This record gives sequence, structure tokens and C-alpha cells, in this order.
Amino acid sequence: MQTVEAKEMPRKTRTAKRHHRVRNKVSGTDERPRLAVFRSNNHIYAQVIDDLAGNTLAAMSTLNEQCKAEQSGNIDAAEKVGKELAALCLDRGIEKVVFDRGGNLYHGRVKALADGAREGGLSF
Repeated sequence: MQTVEAKEMPRKTRTAKRHHRVRNKVSGTDERPRLAVFRSNNHIYAQVIDDLAGNTLAAMSTLNEQCKAEQSGNIDAAEKVGKELAALCLDRGIEKVVFDRGGNLYHGRVKALADGAREGGLSF
């Protein structure tokens, strides 16, 4: 009898599959836009999107002047991005969002960004 071994998928493929599952369930509207997170090795990016109109309402990353830090790929920088994005959203009249973790696990920098956004005044 022959045994079949399961092949492990590459990390990018696993992330893409998770992102696809999340995006099937999460969509941003005018009154409750989507807070999308993209995480690279060196930086973290977040934007608030109205999917119905296809518009980006607010965006922030560790590359922006308000959030530049010596170390941009750590939890402290991600939390700062979340707080600054929340302040920008509140200035533009956005208080409620739907969180889209972008296929990443809700842990580490992604969780820190979400916690920073909550501390800044966004609710999701």
C-alpha cells in the first residue's frame, strides 16, 4: 500500500488563501469602511477603504512622516501607525470600521496596529 504525504504550502500561498477567506466575509461600506492591513518584513501599512465606491478614505504606514521611527518593523511602530490612522479617521468623521487583517494572523504587529487604532478611538 502506498502512503501519500501532504506537501506544505509556501508561506505566501497560505497567507493568500487566508486573505481570500477573510475578503469573502469582510467588505467596507460608506458608514462602516474596511481597515485593511498589509505587513511586510520592514514596514506595516494600513488604509481605510470604502469597497462600494472603491475609494481609499485614509491611509497610514511606517513610511509616513508622522510614524517614521528608527525601527519600523516592530510592535511599537505598528501601534503608532494604528493611533495615527485613528486620529486621521476621526478628523474625517469615521468612527466605526471593519478590520481586515490581510491574511495575516491576528498576532504581533497586526494585533498591535488594531489595539492602537482602538486606543485612538476607532471601534470595530
